[in-house]
Amino acid sequence: MPAASHVTRFAPSPTGALHLGNARTAFFNDLAARASGGRMVLRIEDTDAERSDDALLVKLLEDLRWLGLEWAEGPDVGGVHGPYRQSERGTYYARAIDSLEAQGRVYPCFCSPEELRLSRKAQLAAGRPPRYAGTCAALPAAEAARRVAAGARPALRFRVPAGKAIEFDDLIHGPQRFASDDIGDFVIRRADGSVAFFLGNAVDDAEMGITLVLRGDDHLANTPRQVMLLEALAMPVPRYGHLPLLLGPSGAPLSKREGAASLGDLRAQGYLPGALRNYLVRLGHACPAGGWLETGEMAKHFDLGRSSKSAAHFDEAQLRHWQREAVTHATEAELLEWLSGRLERVGDPGRRSAFVAAVRGNLLFPADVEPLVAIVCDAAIALDDDAGREVSAAGPAFFEQALDAWRVHAPDFKSWTRAVGGTTARKGAALYMPLRAALTGHTHGPELAPLVALMGSERVAERIAAAGARAAAGG
Repeated sequence: MPAASHVTRFAPSPTGALHLGNARTAFFNDLAARASGGRMVLRIEDTDAERSDDALLVKLLEDLRWLGLEWAEGPDVGGVHGPYRQSERGTYYARAIDSLEAQGRVYPCFCSPEELRLSRKAQLAAGRPPRYAGTCAALPAAEAARRVAAGARPALRFRVPAGKAIEFDDLIHGPQRFASDDIGDFVIRRADGSVAFFLGNAVDDAEMGITLVLRGDDHLANTPRQVMLLEALAMPVPRYGHLPLLLGPSGAPLSKREGAASLGDLRAQGYLPGALRNYLVRLGHACPAGGWLETGEMAKHFDLGRSSKSAAHFDEAQLRHWQREAVTHATEAELLEWLSGRLERVGDPGRRSAFVAAVRGNLLFPADVEPLVAIVCDAAIALDDDAGREVSAAGPAFFEQALDAWRVHAPDFKSWTRAVGGTTARKGAALYMPLRAALTGHTHGPELAPLVALMGSERVAERIAAAGARAAAGG
């Protein structure tokens, strides 16, 4: 990627939840800006009045902030290039259309949706790619005026020049060349008066000083249209990079049916934002650093030249791997916030801190803490099958000796286990496994010593005694 400072943008539509594919595009724009010492602009493309929803916009902003993205300009922070909602930028589009009309580069199109459908069908049947047939391209101005006076509401089409090659160097896919004759005249303003994507998106990029447009490669075919518009308007053409699609497990584009979850869903499940960032930076991008990275380090390693030209595949196992890393690298304050509402029974802040330190290695999601809280706080615990077998195999005499030693050495875990080992001639797993089973109800889990300290002497004694009674009863 060039060393020049980039102004990037992320331009979502508030018509649905933000999913991983969108999140990757947003994050890569953020990283590209950071890596070059530039800035990112957040722009909201809300010209689809029927589907755009302000509540979805609020959630979108919240999700992006949670992910850790930063933008220098946007609807919530302002900036010199505002407004940042397309629905409020009509004057810019009108000015561009006036310029194109003055040049004779546009014309009204009265074709109905049904006529356009039949035309596309005929072209496909003839083995030709579907494009506008130019039905209204030569319509006399007087006839167009008559139809408008009669109540017709035409769309406005850009007149694509014949025999032109549109070329640009895509930062991911390399040199691109499109023939204008394969494109056909396209709509820049719909019949209802709303601006079409091609025009609004391109004009906003130019007006806002965007130097790098980084988006999904489903937009690759849109780029030559926007290049032609910008050249006709004598506006600067940004550099383009088109990210390959993100695919689900079956190889189809990631969607809810393919197991996709929105950022809100992932957040509700308990994923930490650092896990998402570390996963996304390696999704279709060969990050040279293999371990955990903070965002600043990611920016240092980010290079669009390392992006794959092939589609990336969502891998839940990899995401869970980075979730585990995120828990490992989280600060105590971050974990306490993450577990908020689940630690009240543990006690005061000091006990909560000690508890989190003891169990963090056994947490993947917040719900995982609840059985661990029960181990520390519940008066009695149930033993799983493996723990029950360990208790039975150890026998009542072992627990009698363990209880006697506890009464002498409590609350010193090290002295206690040393004494039990000496009395019972057990060591290693033979010593610790039945103690763990009796005290926690499981044969695996967090380090036992800090849990014992949190349980308190009385609860430890009660559980050792209960295990002994169970072993004596043969259960």
